[in-house]
Amino acid sequence: MPVTDVITDTDNLTMTVIADFAAPVERVWSAYSDPRQLERFWGPPGWPATFSEWDHTVGGHAVYTMNGPRGERSSGSWEFLAIDAPHRFEVLDSFVDEDGKPLEGFPAQRMSFDFESTADGTRMVTTSHFASVDAIEQVVSMGQVEGIKLAMSQLDAVLQDLRDYAQGKGTNVELLDDVHVRITRLVEGPRELVWRAHNEPELMKQWLLGPDGWEMTECIVATEVGQTYRTSWAPVGDTEGQPFGFEGEALLIDAPRRSVNTERMIGMPVETLNDLNLYEEDGATLITLYIEYPDKETRDMILATGMADGMEASYDRLEKELLAV
Repeated sequence: MPVTDVITDTDNLTMTVIADFAAPVERVWSAYSDPRQLERFWGPPGWPATFSEWDHTVGGHAVYTMNGPRGERSSGSWEFLAIDAPHRFEVLDSFVDEDGKPLEGFPAQRMSFDFESTADGTRMVTTSHFASVDAIEQVVSMGQVEGIKLAMSQLDAVLQDLRDYAQGKGTNVELLDDVHVRITRLVEGPRELVWRAHNEPELMKQWLLGPDGWEMTECIVATEVGQTYRTSWAPVGDTEGQPFGFEGEALLIDAPRRSVNTERMIGMPVETLNDLNLYEEDGATLITLYIEYPDKETRDMILATGMADGMEASYDRLEKELLAV
């Protein structure tokens, strides 16, 4: 992760975040001055941001909304107080309602972003200034420190060319905390087709099979929020194993970019939250799956089943048999 330190100073009413990136100052600056790039990392995993307004001038405003996995929304606005490209900018960050008006009872913070060249790339120092100790304690209790760390953990994928970042790495599993896991896999193919491969039964049955020797015996897809889905697999021929399946409910569908659903193994009470995101660049699509487990023990138990190996076998099949056609 790029974040190296978070310092809360109640004497000076500041919170300082220090982060290091293996990219030049100009490249990091461009990520923070382009709303389309900001949308890929400003919100933490599971809460991607959408910037609906953007006036990158002193006195101008930006408005963004972070969209939670269960339909939650949290909006904010920036007023640009100073801009010194590519070294520094300063904003007044406020919580706002759907009309862009500041929310009562939620503290605003003046944030400065400073970018400095280092031998390995760029060091960014972000300092948030608060009006009171109560304001600092409030944002800390709301999870701002954890949210910043998780949000900025997404920046490496933005700063690099997508193929340089992920090509050849296979299915990559990252433990974000005790209950959250991020799984990424780059596939050579357009996002539209990758989305269809995840949502059309006739395509799913061609690749979503895990290791060789299994077949999908049931595939009921949820096409609208609130609908339930069900998928089942069984071994073929002499392949060892017991039939199994998953079911759940669709919570969010934003084709062809994002879908969120609950998931539980049929006959089992344990439920996870699965948040699938697709991002395309130059004909390649980065598949990112965020999974929320009920506890650390469940997370470790499921990962120990060889889930990642099964996913890699499926993604390899997706590339070779479906996207390559």
